[in-house]
Amino acid sequence: MSALGPIDRVLLRDVALTRIREAIVVGDLAPGAVVKDAQLATRLGLSVAPVRAALARLADEGLVEAKPQSHTRVTPLVPAQVRDAAVVVRAMHEVAAREAAALVDDDDLAAMRRANADFAAAVDAGDLEAALAADDRLHGVLLARCGNAAVLATVERYTATIRRLERQRFGAPGHPSVELHDRLIAACAAHDVDGAVVTTTEIWTALLSELEETTDGTV
Repeated sequence: MSALGPIDRVLLRDVALTRIREAIVVGDLAPGAVVKDAQLATRLGLSVAPVRAALARLADEGLVEAKPQSHTRVTPLVPAQVRDAAVVVRAMHEVAAREAAALVDDDDLAAMRRANADFAAAVDAGDLEAALAADDRLHGVLLARCGNAAVLATVERYTATIRRLERQRFGAPGHPSVELHDRLIAACAAHDVDGAVVTTTEIWTALLSELEETTDGTV
């Protein structure tokens, strides 16, 4: 199902933002593609105003770029910029682990274990979408528990940029691994803050090692 199907008229700007961002991340709107607000509005079943507002936000996020009196296009993928975004997101996840590891409760741990089981099953099945969703749920527990609005906003700001290259480069997500997730969960269960931070760093360093191999040129 295309991410650009018609949507209900509820929180139009925010929903348009989510849909267009998703279309960019999954490649329905390819890097370098020219986007026209009127055409997007028609595809989404919206007026032009919320689509324009969404595109302005996506420009702030670096996913689209506008040239005055010319056109708006999806930003080309520059692997070096993706790597830089991953460094920032890694730091934010380290902060979340440091602030949340001593605070997680039994419900949090259960949610992380369920997410990792789903992640493992998705990896085994080669289901990229399900694996990414499960990975987001697992790390989302710590992001939510840390309660740091700046961390959450920064992760949201840059994750879509990283996800574009993940989808293009990797047939199935190999980072973070199920074993690293298990170690992270065990550290949180023990309220081992240092262990949780170290494991989080390992998870993101594994991804960065892949990105380091793709830092030349654009996609």
